[in-house]
Amino acid sequence: MYYLQYGMGSKALAIVFAIFALGVACFGIGTFPQVNAILDASEISFGVSREIAAVVLTLLVAFVTLGGIQSIAKVAGKVVPFMAILYITACLSVIIMNGDQLLAAIELVLVSAFTPTAATGGFLGASIMLAIQSGIARGVFSNEAGLGSAPIAAAAAKTDSCVKQGLISMTGTFFDTIIICTMTGLALILTGVWQSDYAGAAMTTQAFAIGLSSDTIGPLLVSVGLIFFAFTTILGWNYYGERCVVFLLGTKAVLPYKVIFIGLVASGAFLHLDMIWVIADIVNGLMAIPNLIGLIALRHVVVEETKLYFSSLRKQQETVTA
Repeated sequence: MYYLQYGMGSKALAIVFAIFALGVACFGIGTFPQVNAILDASEISFGVSREIAAVVLTLLVAFVTLGGIQSIAKVAGKVVPFMAILYITACLSVIIMNGDQLLAAIELVLVSAFTPTAATGGFLGASIMLAIQSGIARGVFSNEAGLGSAPIAAAAAKTDSCVKQGLISMTGTFFDTIIICTMTGLALILTGVWQSDYAGAAMTTQAFAIGLSSDTIGPLLVSVGLIFFAFTTILGWNYYGERCVVFLLGTKAVLPYKVIFIGLVASGAFLHLDMIWVIADIVNGLMAIPNLIGLIALRHVVVEETKLYFSSLRKQQETVTA
């Protein structure tokens, strides 16, 4: 919102972005889908009722978020590396154990994307349209590319170069979607659960139970990883929403916002998954619109800053070599 206001010179677009981003934090990626995933995983793997899990999750979110950005950074910094290694290891185990079917699974993905087999509508055009629509919606949900959320976190980083920070931020999209989500998708296909009646966290948990040939270790691994993923996402989006509130209403509104956010986390336990995805897709799309307008308008700035950065980097390397 600050680059839209001061870089592009549009206060109106900045306000619109902040409002929509606040909507994503409260009703989209930041709350309901993550809460639903955590509660499903807790119920399936640990037998904890959704009500009890919702209370514990709400208390944990309240404890961390009320501690501010330093508290969020400390928790995320310790949890993220551990959960990523754990989840990737579990995914690789499923893929390796079903390696003889890997090529067939990849072929199924590529062929189904462009054939009538993907149809849920009444004609080929509808099937391709829905496949693209769902793919973009889930891709945005997984890595937030184009939403404008990552710059909010990047703005809090201590760095002397916007380009350097941008390059670091870009790695998130690669690891999150290209690596982790691709491995998850392959695990779902290789184990056959993509054709089952399961949905959300239950589907992934079932895939790991089948793939690792264990009704305890498999679900436990995926549930712990999923809970960590979802919990840190809630914390991150709490901070994004806080920055939007400060921009719109000032620091005096931060505490009321956090109280409302915590209340929404608690209420997420009572929403159905279908409704959650509809709400998330709508607010995600709204948030992307003003950001994409800003990116197009200021593309020349991005290009010039990038050229300047790499030019300076080459000169430094030449100096060291000489």
